[in-house]
Amino acid sequence: MEILLWLIFSFLIFQRLGELALANRNRKWMLERGAKERGEGHYFLFIILHSFFFLSIMAEYMWTSYLFTPVFYVALGAFILLQVLRVWCISTLGKRWNTRILIIPGEEPIRKGIYKYIRHPNYIIVFFELLVIPVLFHAYTTALVFPFLHLLVLAVRIPAEERALQERV
Repeated sequence: MEILLWLIFSFLIFQRLGELALANRNRKWMLERGAKERGEGHYFLFIILHSFFFLSIMAEYMWTSYLFTPVFYVALGAFILLQVLRVWCISTLGKRWNTRILIIPGEEPIRKGIYKYIRHPNYIIVFFELLVIPVLFHAYTTALVFPFLHLLVLAVRIPAEERALQERV
């Protein structure tokens, strides 16, 4: 079963790196269409948060004994659901999905798919990922600390995003 944990961890690393590559391609596409970037000053906080998140999981996993319990399977089910919701967010936004705040002048915000129901669904999904993923690895301190840190970063990010959307008009 330990191989399963390494597969999940590897999947997550490759997924996040792939998403950064996708975000960079989308950023280039958006900038070519006149997009303006906002909130650049806090972007590094996301990089630091997510980098230390994975390091923290790895450290806790390596320094604690691990025993598969029913909690693993509940967390795995939640993780799979969160991945489906994550893909829904990314596919709904298409080329406008990004890890940065980019506004294309004259384009309306997307209000279809999951965005028809929730204003910032990806941030909610990431919050729960930061809670659920560590549980898969028995990294309970990480599961308590990083969702809270994510909320602190969002206290800066969401107002910056809302201001950028207001400037669009």
